[in-house]
Amino acid sequence: MNKVVRTYQILTLVPACLLCAQAAQAQETPREDRHYAGLLVTAFNHRTIGSFSNETATGSGGTLIAGSHINHLFHAELRAGGGFRDAEVSGSDLTLSVDYFASWYIGLHYPITDYANVYAQGGFSFVHGTADIANTDEKQNAEFRDLEGDFPGSSFGMSYVVGMDIEVLSDTYLVFEGGKLFKDTSTDINTFQFSTGLKYEF
Repeated sequence: MNKVVRTYQILTLVPACLLCAQAAQAQETPREDRHYAGLLVTAFNHRTIGSFSNETATGSGGTLIAGSHINHLFHAELRAGGGFRDAEVSGSDLTLSVDYFASWYIGLHYPITDYANVYAQGGFSFVHGTADIANTDEKQNAEFRDLEGDFPGSSFGMSYVVGMDIEVLSDTYLVFEGGKLFKDTSTDINTFQFSTGLKYEF
């Protein structure tokens, strides 16, 4: 009798195990060979501005992203964007603008749940902008006079981003990220990027 009961229990468990395996397989969404596109709102945080005061200022803009998953862990990505609000440096008449930029990244992403992933990526950016001083001769602008004109002085720089994406709809992800856009080697100004927006995979 005990053997019959055990056999019955085993036979009833088999379909349940198969259903669980099918459900787990359905929840896994392999990302290799898939592509994605997105639109982000980005804050450009400029730091270490000036020859001695090390001021900070923040502007804002938008970023378009397009990428492809190389396999289940690695991806490659292109970005392009620009600013729509200039960064005004406190205590001076200096404004910094990011007119446009383009970036290339290769990165690593890792799923932490069925619907959320963390990622890190590094690459290079080309950035073009301007630094304007309204009243060049004013005393408070003295340390910033060398910045006026094209900004950054060195257009190419290394970039990195770390972030998280959360699936809110089928194949649609909410993105939160931050990182460095560039460091201007001629002025030592560091510009960081902090973004949020949506990404769609297809």
